Amino acid sequence: MPERTPYIAANWKMNKTVAEAAEFVDALLPRIAATQSDVVICPPFTALTPVVERRYGTAVKVAAQNMHEEEAGAFTGEISAAMLVELDVEAVVLGHSERRQFFGETDEGVARRVEAALAQGLHVIACIGETEAEREAGETEEVLRRQVSVLEADDGLVVAYEPVWAIGTGKTATPAIAQQAHAFIKSLLDVPVLYGGSVKPDNAAELAAQPDVDGALVGGASLDLESFAAICRASSH
Repeated sequence: MPERTPYIAANWKMNKTVAEAAEFVDALLPRIAATQSDVVICPPFTALTPVVERRYGTAVKVAAQNMHEEEAGAFTGEISAAMLVELDVEAVVLGHSERRQFFGETDEGVARRVEAALAQGLHVIACIGETEAEREAGETEEVLRRQVSVLEADDGLVVAYEPVWAIGTGKTATPAIAQQAHAFIKSLLDVPVLYGGSVKPDNAAELAAQPDVDGALVGGASLDLESFAAICRASSH
């Protein structure tokens, strides 16, 4: 069986201006040139073009952080898949826990956007995961099963398991917890599964070493140049 290539995505969320994004990518590229990871940068909409322009000629890919399922229409403030493709964006993050928590996104809505993105040739990082209350109630597998049930395996689909209780809290699922969740997800859907939840340089290698952890969706640590470069290097194995 061939060795996996780790898939490391930097989710910048609502951070970095155009100038900051450009400076970051210019400094990052030489630092990760020798890594064996598939690196994806997910800037805010306003910084997509400068990041895309800088990654030409490299293996780095660019993903948007969201999109609407319709091709066009009266959806103020939204972006379509075709608009992203026009910018040479290759992928999109959908269903992040913050979108579900703060903007009322549902499993069914996420599924519609996943389908629309894949139809336009975009790769998709679809996010799933349980809250702390759900984990404490023993509902983790029930929640993951529900969130996965609306998705269909596709060559362009990657799932990111993000335990909500470990996002931006400094808490991290132990490698054993991550492995257990990833194995369960893969028993339901045959796609690569990334871990997302306070990934840092000092835990990236151990997480990546788990047999069913195919990479990481990195939040806060991806905003720091040296931290993110270190995660890319640590995840290569």
